[in-house]
Amino acid sequence: MVKIRIALSLIFVLTAAGCIAPNPPLTDDTLVSSTVDGVTLTYRHAITPPAQFIPLNEQHRALYTASVMSRPDFGGKLVRYLDYGETYTVLGTVENNWLAIAGGDQQQLLGYVPRRAGVKSDLWEKTIKADARRKRARATPSSKPNCLAVDGDSKACQSSNNGTWIIN
Repeated sequence: MVKIRIALSLIFVLTAAGCIAPNPPLTDDTLVSSTVDGVTLTYRHAITPPAQFIPLNEQHRALYTASVMSRPDFGGKLVRYLDYGETYTVLGTVENNWLAIAGGDQQQLLGYVPRRAGVKSDLWEKTIKADARRKRARATPSSKPNCLAVDGDSKACQSSNNGTWIIN
């Protein structure tokens, strides 16, 4: 009787020890990593790893409210937005001339933005000032018509679009 109990206990322990707990299911927030062109990238499972990667590690600032996408094209899912003027780290350049970015102090791949979404942090203010000057120079002329009296009861008005004169 004692031998049977010991044998059953031994069988139970060996059976329980042989069981391997199943891996937890992957969610969008599960951190995974892969190596692309010799660089190891850590990212959430929801982010598609790039096919090619050229490391940069530069600080950039957003020129407009930009969409951060889950893959380097507009066909991916929207991950979040970059606010105007927000600073972010560009980890590198990926396919389609997009930038792989990280947020804050983390070196974790957050998503992808188009190259035109931002500019290097040290050039940001210069770029914003140049854009403001260009907008002022392109300001539309006043909508006040430029008209002259012609031969008594007729008048000629200059078109604000192209500068031609129209006789009424």
